[in-house]
Amino acid sequence: MHIETYAYGRAGLLGNPSDGYFGKTISLLLRNFRARVILYPSARLEIKAGKSDLPIFESLDDLYSTTRWRGYYGGFRIILALLVRLSDYCRERGIVLPNRNFTLEYESTVPLRLGMGGSSAIVTAALRALIEYYGLQIPIEEQPNLVLETETKELGVAAGLQDRVIQTYEGVVYMDFARELMDARGYGEYVRLDPALLKDVYVAYRTSLSEGTEVFHNNVRERWRNKDPEVVDAMRTWASYAEQGREALASGDRAKLHRLIDANFDLRARLYKLDKGNLEMIQLARSTGASANFAGSGGAIVGLYEGDAMFDQLVKVLTPAGIAVIKPQITA
Repeated sequence: MHIETYAYGRAGLLGNPSDGYFGKTISLLLRNFRARVILYPSARLEIKAGKSDLPIFESLDDLYSTTRWRGYYGGFRIILALLVRLSDYCRERGIVLPNRNFTLEYESTVPLRLGMGGSSAIVTAALRALIEYYGLQIPIEEQPNLVLETETKELGVAAGLQDRVIQTYEGVVYMDFARELMDARGYGEYVRLDPALLKDVYVAYRTSLSEGTEVFHNNVRERWRNKDPEVVDAMRTWASYAEQGREALASGDRAKLHRLIDANFDLRARLYKLDKGNLEMIQLARSTGASANFAGSGGAIVGLYEGDAMFDQLVKVLTPAGIAVIKPQITA
């Protein structure tokens, strides 16, 4: 038995970062980047570290630049955490896993620490492989929770469900994480939207800005737990942007979508002191007439453009600043 599974990058269009705070979001898949997992039976249980996790460098300078880019943690620890979390999940439900060892290999092309779901893509792909290998019947709405708990419960990383939901459901998804839903059943309301409704969307990023999702979210969560009125109100506002965005997508109101995308970022900029490089990305993109918002926690942006000429202008303006611009591949 040779199992090969994939999960892809993602970009949050609207509602960020309310997904961890009983809010609402709209997110899209980025098939331009993917995590791949290969799993096959073996005498011992073995996890083979991906190339990016091998502790081998050309020089001290190489070690320094590589670590500054990808951080101190790679995919190996999150695979370990997933296996522990999945074992607990099965025990809690009286599921007996067959006594069959395996070797698991993984690799990823998702840009690291730019809020595009690099870590969760590896976990999601690995979970899919393990579900197939063990013949598990885990409801799709529970799978994002397992991925999230791998990082929150096992590794202590502050994160929300949005990345894990879009990587599980794929396409374009509207998500409602209302407290009453989360308290009653542990997951929100996830509605797949027609990807054809989301036209002329771009994503831009540069790896020099990578700092890790937890850097941004920890401060937000602390203020929210302390019931900071400014943060509580902002979460409600971001959720309303997602609601309005869903309606604008359905009606084809692109002008409103542009305004909502810009407003989503502008609210964040008023609340937090943002990295100069991130602000520059937004400003450069908007100088072309495109809308721009953080795709996640910083380092990557997402927005709408109008026609090929504007996209070409985005590339012309952003590329000299070391910023890559792509058209998201949302569907297969």
